[in-house]
Formats: sequence, C-alpha cells, structure tokens
Amino acid sequence: METRIKERYKDAILQEAMGRYGIAPDQIRLLDGFESFMYEFERGAEAYILRIGHSFRRSEDLIQGEVDWINYLAAGGATVARAVRSARGNLVEAIDDGQGQRFLATAFERARGKPPWEVGWTDSLFETYGQLLGRMHALTVHYEPPTPAWRRPQWDDGIMLEVEGYLPASEAVVVEKFWRLMDHLATLPRDARSYGLIHFDAHGGNLLIDPAGTITLFDFDDCNYSWFANDIAIVLFYILLDRALGPGSTERFLTHFLRGYRRENQLDAAWLGEIPHFLKLREIDLYAIIHRSFDVENLDNPWCARFMRDRKERIENDVPFVDLDFRSLADLL
Repeated sequence: METRIKERYKDAILQEAMGRYGIAPDQIRLLDGFESFMYEFERGAEAYILRIGHSFRRSEDLIQGEVDWINYLAAGGATVARAVRSARGNLVEAIDDGQGQRFLATAFERARGKPPWEVGWTDSLFETYGQLLGRMHALTVHYEPPTPAWRRPQWDDGIMLEVEGYLPASEAVVVEKFWRLMDHLATLPRDARSYGLIHFDAHGGNLLIDPAGTITLFDFDDCNYSWFANDIAIVLFYILLDRALGPGSTERFLTHFLRGYRRENQLDAAWLGEIPHFLKLREIDLYAIIHRSFDVENLDNPWCARFMRDRKERIENDVPFVDLDFRSLADLL
C-alpha cells in the first residue's frame, strides 16, 4: 500500500465507515490488505467484507463501475461476492480524508467456503472454475455501464499497468522486452466475442470453495477491459506458480478448465496461441510490482522470493513461462 495513503488513514475514517454501514464496534475485525484496508464484519446472521480504499488509487466513478459489474454478473448467475448497500442506500461511500481527497468504502457479501489450498484442487473443481470464468465472459459481452463515467479502464491504462515506472535503470533489458511485447499485443483484434471486461486477477487467493464445490470469486478491484484469453492466462499463471499439482499440471489443468469454460462461452481456439504472450505480460508485470513494493535485495516474503529467483534472467532471455504448444489444445475450445 502506498505510504501516502497509510499516512492519511485514521481511526476516525474507520469509525465513519462503520457508521455508514451500520457496523457495531464488536462486530468487525481487521484482515490483511495489499492495496486497501480490509475488514470482516457481521450484521445480523450474515458476514460481510468492508473495503476502504483511497481516491489516489481508484476514483469513485471507477469503483461504481466495479460494483455495478459485479452485481450484474451476480444477477446473471455468476457466483461472485455481491456488493451491498450502505444504510444510506449507496454502493460506494465517500469519506473526506481531511486533505482534499477521499477514502472510498464499499461492502461485499463474504464468500462462503475455504481457499483452494485447504480444500485441494480436483479435476471437477477445475471444470467448475472454468465454467465460472466462461459464464462471466459470456455475460460481459452484453454489459455496458449505466453511466459512461463508470467505464473501467483498458488493460494498458497507466493505473493498471505501470512497468517502466516501477523498475530501476538496471532493468533496461526487461523494460525493452516489455515494450516489444506491448507492440505485439497492440496488433491483436478487440472484437466483442474475445475482448471485454474481465476480472484480471482471478487466482486462487481471490476465491473460496464451499462444501458443495461452488466457487465464489471476489476482489474485482483490478477489473478492466482486456482479452478473455488474458483472463484465462492469468488463472493458469498462478496455478503454475502454486506448484501443488506436480508434473503435467498445465495439460491437466487446461483440459478440465477449458472443458468447463466452453459450457458457458465460445472462444476461437486461435486465442490459445496468444496465451504465452499473456503469461509473459503477467510475469513482467508481477516482476515490476515486486520491485515497487519490496526491497528486492532483501526479500522477506517467501512467495515473492521464490518468484524472483532467476526471474530477471528468464525474462531477459525470453524463456517461456511454461514450455507448451498451446495450439495443440485447440480441440478443447
């Protein structure tokens, strides 16, 4: 989280947000949050999540666009954590930070279940995972924000993708690789059947699995307009980083994930050939974000340390994130 945001956050901000959502003092607890202040609270017999972000990161209009899309998806049958209204009937509550900007509070239904590393991935769950993403993509083809100002950014907008600004001068080769990749992505078509509003971060840390095997997705803070194949690639990216599935995990995962996906949405199999490029984009983006958020010479976060091991050399030498001819999987779509 940016230092300037943390410095402006006071207990009075939290108390105001609690008042607007009718949260009792003994019914709220702090959760971990990377870009926003996150809390769990109870109201009646139901559990919810309170997120307090800042207008430095996302404007009120952008958050309105996020929660409108979430509730549109939920209304269409996608199992996502719906945004809920405040006591005033608002989906977004703006709170003055005392310095001319605002904190923005939003509440969501708390997803039920456990994270995948506690449940354990199965082939059936992979199909459910793919079916959920397919349903979201099929729905978003027909989605338009009710107000133009609420339209979410494109995937390459500066607030979504800022690689060069996060990397030091010593990373000139990585920056060069990034811009070469961007030149390629700029040539890809953006038709309505393959490009639209996507989650952009639908990894295992942003979902829970209930005892019936239902997957509920949350944390849509990064949602933006991009290729549906990019959303699939990002899911695969984190499945591979997890390393829990063992040898052959790429083919096993995609076989079942895409089987579920095509139950809900039809995507031209030619997009499979672009997945290596989308994987490389996420690899470079994450590499830059870790540079922004951590001291890369003294990483005390084990997950980040593992990701960064030999990462610079892999990016500079164009080593594929995973060695697979994705076009060989065309029959799955």
